[in-house]
Amino acid sequence: MVEQVKEKQKEKQKEKAEQKLDGKGLIPVEVAYATPDKQTLLSLEVPEGTTALEAVRQSGIADEYSSIDIDQDPMGIFSNPLNGKDWPLPAEYALQSNDRVEIYRPLQIDPKQARKVRARKE
Repeated sequence: MVEQVKEKQKEKQKEKAEQKLDGKGLIPVEVAYATPDKQTLLSLEVPEGTTALEAVRQSGIADEYSSIDIDQDPMGIFSNPLNGKDWPLPAEYALQSNDRVEIYRPLQIDPKQARKVRARKE
C-alpha cells in the first residue's frame, strides 16, 4: 500500500516536471484592483510565459468594474510599476509564479493639494 502511494507520488512529480519542460505548465498568479469601497483579489492559473496584460484580460476583472480600461490603466507587480522604465510594460512582462498584478486607478486629488487642504482645516 505504501509503495503504491509512493509510486503515484513519483508519477505526479514526473508529470509536473514534464509540464515544465514543455513550457505548458500553469503558474498561480493574482490580479488585484481596489476602489475606495471595495478591494478585489482574483486568483487564477495561467500558462508559463503569460504577460501581465494577458492575465488581466483572462481574469475578467474588467467585467466586474466598468471603470477599468485594461489598455490605458497603469499596472504593476507588487507595487513596482510596469512602466517600461525600471520594469517592462504590461504587454511585455512575463509573469512569474505567485506574482500579483495590480491595476492602478488615477489619483482623485494630487497629494500635494491634499496636504494643503488638510493644513487649512487644522
